[in-house]
Amino acid sequence: MPSLNLNQIIKSKNVHRPLLFHSILWTLAFVILIFVFTKGKLPVTIDFVYTIGFLILIAIPVCINFYWLIPKFLKKEYYLKYSFGFIITGLLFGYFIYRYFQPILDELFPSYFFISYLTNNNLIIVISIFLVSTTLLKLGEDWFYFNSNENKILKLKSLQFETQLSSLRSQINPHFLFNSLNVIYALALEKKEDISQAIIQLSDILRYVIYDSDMDRVSLNEEIILLKNYIAFQNYRVKTPNTTKLTIEVENENYQIYPMLLLPLLENSYKHGIVSGETQTPITISVKQQNKTFSFSISNANLKTNTLEDKHSGVGINNLKNNLKLVYPNNHKLIIDDNSDNYKVTLTLTNEI
Repeated sequence: MPSLNLNQIIKSKNVHRPLLFHSILWTLAFVILIFVFTKGKLPVTIDFVYTIGFLILIAIPVCINFYWLIPKFLKKEYYLKYSFGFIITGLLFGYFIYRYFQPILDELFPSYFFISYLTNNNLIIVISIFLVSTTLLKLGEDWFYFNSNENKILKLKSLQFETQLSSLRSQINPHFLFNSLNVIYALALEKKEDISQAIIQLSDILRYVIYDSDMDRVSLNEEIILLKNYIAFQNYRVKTPNTTKLTIEVENENYQIYPMLLLPLLENSYKHGIVSGETQTPITISVKQQNKTFSFSISNANLKTNTLEDKHSGVGINNLKNNLKLVYPNNHKLIIDDNSDNYKVTLTLTNEI
């Protein structure tokens, strides 16, 4: 199934709002500065004019910092260049405010008598604090939206993961049912007395396939029971004696495994390695589990002319590979040895839990 373009989705739904950020920033700055300039007294018109004018001038170095210094130097880890640019910008605009701010106000508002609210030392402190605090706010905003986008990506990846697994499971169940109904059909054609028992056996298998396997993990014991039931079910179809040799060496029957990983391999062995009444080479299965490691190997005769082979061959193996990539991306090894006489698959899993 096609993958979701996560980056495109995130960009199309980006909740970053520069206008909102600046509205909050400058409103907050205005409230703080007017309180500082009036020393807590009730402000009058001249106080508002002075504060707004100061903010307009200080906004220039702040925006230079936001949209040039930070993205060009700080985010690229050019710390010395950023520090140099930050200091030079602060000094230049500090000098400009110190030298020209009040004359500009006197020229624009001749009816008001402006007195500097800040001494030289206080002016340097205020500008420094303003630039540093706005830088921290900007970095905090960037961090917030970065984490917000990261969380969205994780949620979308999880949704994509679950969708792919559901799609694969929906392919496995009909695939298994199709093969099983072929067995029942063959028994019905031959009018075998065991058909009723075979149907009961099939219903037990389907109960697990349809209901019990709809979980993230099942115990290894449940998967082994499924294998045994399937082998017993196939014995109704296959006339050849001793078609399957099953060896089990399990340390912990409650070892957790993703459901329906092993059945496709067993299905393929019966489909491509057994011909009723003719096959002499049995299917050989080995199930081993110790500590966190689980291994499963299965081999069968490689019958190239198997009459059951059709255009749908390989669905089970492809689903298995896709499931392994999703559920055990870095914790599995699948080896397929396909030669002229024998077909062998070895699966090794390592649980992180």
